[in-house]
Amino acid sequence: MKKSILTIIVAMASVYTNCAAQDIKLPAPDMKQNSMSVVEALETRHSTREFSNRKLTNQELSNLCWAACGVSRDAEHRTAPTAMNRKEIRLYAFTDKAVYEYKANENLLKMVADGDHRNLNAGNGGGGFTQDFVNSAPVVLVMVIDFEMFGSQNDNALMMGCVDAGNVSENINLYCQSVGMVTVPRATMDVAGMRKLLGLTDKQLPIMNNPVGFPK
Repeated sequence: MKKSILTIIVAMASVYTNCAAQDIKLPAPDMKQNSMSVVEALETRHSTREFSNRKLTNQELSNLCWAACGVSRDAEHRTAPTAMNRKEIRLYAFTDKAVYEYKANENLLKMVADGDHRNLNAGNGGGGFTQDFVNSAPVVLVMVIDFEMFGSQNDNALMMGCVDAGNVSENINLYCQSVGMVTVPRATMDVAGMRKLLGLTDKQLPIMNNPVGFPK
């Protein structure tokens, strides 16, 4: 009897561990991957709204998130510039399995919500305009301005946050073009629904998103 109870406890502990271990420790970004030059990417970059059903590997996710706003020359700097180096852009990855926040210094995707919530990027939450193609992208990268990093939420902070989100988005656009992925920069999203899902405050504003995948 004691052995049976012990077996059950061990099994339950194993299930709990497996359920809790949902963060994704990414492999180091591949600095030697094949890619076209920056000039070629600038010349050929274009928006795409159709995606194949091929999913991204953890290596491809690592490369993509690093290109967006990963650690560059040292822990204090990112691949995308931000005003006064405040690093106020928080990056979230929406997949068909879960939603993660990208932690650049740890090279980690930290799970913040279970399940497929890509639909929050398809429309504005008002029941009107929608772009359902977003739900077919294997990953949607969402940029959130964290005004806490500015210590202000005035018009200047908003302007600079928007500029910095644009910098991250353009990194995504050019990286995707250079390695054979496809994407499109967008502003449509259900901001209220996203704030609730991600546990954001009124000082954190979802501002842009990039659905990313491979050509159909």
